[in-house]
Amino acid sequence: MANHKSSLKRIRQEEKRRLHNRYYAKTMRNAVRKLRATSEKSEAAALYPTVVKKIDKLAKVNIIHKNKANNLKSKLAIYINKLA
Repeated sequence: MANHKSSLKRIRQEEKRRLHNRYYAKTMRNAVRKLRATSEKSEAAALYPTVVKKIDKLAKVNIIHKNKANNLKSKLAIYINKLA
């Protein structure tokens, strides 16, 4: 158990941040999953900007790595272009 007031506060802050980050990372993963589940090109193209926006926001605050964000965006764009 922590002995200092500051370390107790740090533990509280880290837990709060962890839950916040988990929520937004999960939201992003669900958005990607939803886009990959669509088979209509127009529908997928309409979803793409919102998904990219979520991915970029998470990369900006280091919840996901910037390279992972770029890889995701690239793969999603390829997926959309392959749809008939």
